[in-house]
Amino acid sequence: MSIIKFLVSKAFLKQILLAVVALVVLSFLMLSWLKSSTNHGDFETVPDLKGKSISVAEIELKENNLVMQIQDSANFNPDYPKFSVIEQDPPVGTKVKENRKIYITLNPSGYRKVRVPNLLESTLRQAKPTLEALDFKVGKLTYVDNIGKDIVLKMQHKGQTIQAGDMLPKTEKIDLVLGNGKRPSN
Repeated sequence: MSIIKFLVSKAFLKQILLAVVALVVLSFLMLSWLKSSTNHGDFETVPDLKGKSISVAEIELKENNLVMQIQDSANFNPDYPKFSVIEQDPPVGTKVKENRKIYITLNPSGYRKVRVPNLLESTLRQAKPTLEALDFKVGKLTYVDNIGKDIVLKMQHKGQTIQAGDMLPKTEKIDLVLGNGKRPSN
């Protein structure tokens, strides 16, 4: 039997037709199963969690069939209460599948502590940007008799003398005692 006779025979055409029908039926069954197992077309809307406490955020996410995943706390933001949500991903109003993880970032309890730099015997011109780069604020400037004009002689925080290496929360004011350029009188 030649190949051409076999390709046009009734037995071969029946087998091809059965294979096509089986492929269509299998494809239909797979697509139906995928639609039901992936909840095709069913979405949940991500609620606005910013500014809310952890417990309130968790309740809202459970009501919407979503899962909360807490990420590390970010830098302290004084505009939000302590331990409240300051960021979320995906953003508010996004349509997501049921049981999707919503990543939230919490506001820590306060500013993190930063090591005070050694500013002794540096000029005010050098000390000010150094403090500002570390997110400290320059507080009250007090001048005392010392031959070095605008030289940092002492650092203070809330009336207490502080040393280089002490830990203070970011954004704290550091008062500086500076020389006024006059020779001290004995």
